[in-house]
Amino acid sequence: MIEAEGIPRARDLKLYPGGGREWDWRETGTRHRPGIQPADVQELIDKSSEVVILSRGMHLMLETMPETLVVLADAGLVVHIRETNDAVSLYNTLAVDRAVGALLHSTC
Repeated sequence: MIEAEGIPRARDLKLYPGGGREWDWRETGTRHRPGIQPADVQELIDKSSEVVILSRGMHLMLETMPETLVVLADAGLVVHIRETNDAVSLYNTLAVDRAVGALLHSTC
């Protein structure tokens, strides 16, 4: 489970500037492969993220579709793809003074 201030604990979180919510993979049909889809990151773009952190899970099982990276690049966002603990640490560091969005996957 992942904890974030002001958001109920959840297995997966979608964080964006000013808030966040549980990241429900069923909304977009996301699976470990092919991975994070463009639809998964659209909310982060819409909420004015400048930087996006994508978690791969604790055992690096979650992939990211190449199309997702194109969408983020086209939006002019800096993207970091990390193991979950590293992703959380980076989020906590950057979110102090940047508009950061993140998709955090706590398992596999």
